[in-house]
Amino acid sequence: MKAIKNTVILSLLFLLYYIIPLNYRNLWQPDETRYAEISREMLAGGSWMAPHFLGLRYFEKPVAGYWINNFGQWLWGDSNFAVRFGSVLSISLTAILIYWVSLTLWRDKRTSIMAALIFLSSLLVYGIGSYAVLDPMITLWLAAAMCCLWLATESVGFWRKTAAYCLFGLACGLGFMTKGFLALLVPIISTLPWAIQQKRCKELLRFGFGVALPAALIISLPWVVMIARREPDFWHYFFWIEHIQRFAQHNAQHKAPFWYYLPVLICGTLPWLALLPGSLARAWRERRESSGAFYLLGWVLLPLLFFSIAEGKLLTYILPCFVPLSMLMARQATQLRQQDQQIVRINGWINILFGLSGALFALLYLLPWRMASDPLFASNETGKAGLVLLGFVFWAAIGALTLRAPIARWHWVAVCPLGIALVIGVALPKRLVDAMQPQPFIQTVRPDIGDSRFILTNDAGLAAGLAWELKRSDIILFDHKGELAYGLGYPDAAGRFVSAGAFRHWLAVNRQLGNVSLILRVENKDDATARQLPVADVDYREGDYRLVQYRRQP
Repeated sequence: MKAIKNTVILSLLFLLYYIIPLNYRNLWQPDETRYAEISREMLAGGSWMAPHFLGLRYFEKPVAGYWINNFGQWLWGDSNFAVRFGSVLSISLTAILIYWVSLTLWRDKRTSIMAALIFLSSLLVYGIGSYAVLDPMITLWLAAAMCCLWLATESVGFWRKTAAYCLFGLACGLGFMTKGFLALLVPIISTLPWAIQQKRCKELLRFGFGVALPAALIISLPWVVMIARREPDFWHYFFWIEHIQRFAQHNAQHKAPFWYYLPVLICGTLPWLALLPGSLARAWRERRESSGAFYLLGWVLLPLLFFSIAEGKLLTYILPCFVPLSMLMARQATQLRQQDQQIVRINGWINILFGLSGALFALLYLLPWRMASDPLFASNETGKAGLVLLGFVFWAAIGALTLRAPIARWHWVAVCPLGIALVIGVALPKRLVDAMQPQPFIQTVRPDIGDSRFILTNDAGLAAGLAWELKRSDIILFDHKGELAYGLGYPDAAGRFVSAGAFRHWLAVNRQLGNVSLILRVENKDDATARQLPVADVDYREGDYRLVQYRRQP
């Protein structure tokens, strides 16, 4: 009965966190609108080999992550839920792998369930796992690879070991097809300290080159060859620009200091933060007695160090580190809660302080009381601001409840983020929606732009939103090429970009063919480019978005 009760509770929490909120949250630009549109174009065009974005070549990532997103849209149609389904599916399967490998390591169902629960309710995992990006997919394949590698090293008998190494290679191959060469590098650097300590290097080399590498080639080589034949420049661009420049060169994208991931790790483990230091320290202390703990420790720290050394950084990059971290934290939690209630109490106080700090910040700086010079919420958005305030108060209240009965309620902290998770979709200030979520604006102006012969925009994320909502990929870039500069450089992309200086002449020619709609993202009121536009028939602005329309003139 207790097992059934726990299953029901976990299922309910999963629905409340990962299923129910997905559809009523607008898509964020540029990531969610981009990945929604790339998959839509794959399904509409029937070509699943080469990623295209607005009909242009888009070689920033391989293809397998888009396939997973395609499955969501094929299954659930054109909805926000469908766009995010691939991420949720990947995170869910990763949680199942966590449960399985935890059970293999610790032989304790309670610890295994707790590991999956910690993973799914950690702030960083939830934030990325319910957001349409490719990082949940690569996290799944890396988790599968590391789990299969552990299974291989623990297997007895040549054929069982060979089968496990084969699965390891297949997972690495799928990871490579999702996000590139990092899927091959991360498992190697993660296991190197453990392999040296356990004197397993010879086995890893023998089976790695003899079994795993051929398996990775079998799963990935057909696509590798086809994309090279269809798009000869793919591998040059993908390897040099997306790997070397992004991670190593001084002009890398998203540059950040070495310590960037430390606060990300600390905040990302909420609401389980108190377990973090002890779980890592314990794994290090027991590195000789517990090979499994040391295996997990390397899986956490080595990728973290690697991404910290890299020039380009995004908080999503360390999502795979939370897979082994959740297992170490679960082990720490289940073994200490009976012996050391102090850790449970500290964790409760951390959540109380976090919730109250968030509530206080919302009260003083977000709510429209003018206590801040520029509050995030407008004076007519008191209800939204109140929901955010209640979400943080709920977080603190759950933390307080755990203090009243530390042994019985210590796992209740998994519910702490639920208030924020449920209200965030409807409680975002209009100022933020206008800046980062183009769907409401597009839906407002859709009757005006639906019959336009030409649609132009100066922002790639907004272009993706327009293409997704209007189900047309012929959106023209205006003035700024952005991330589509590479695709626009091909001869067959001629006419897909119009500079601000050439717009008057272009408009005079093309206005004869039909209505022209220019949807701009204008971040300030005195935008020089917008002021130089010809006088329009329709000029409508809402927030950071502006519609400038020119009706057909024969």
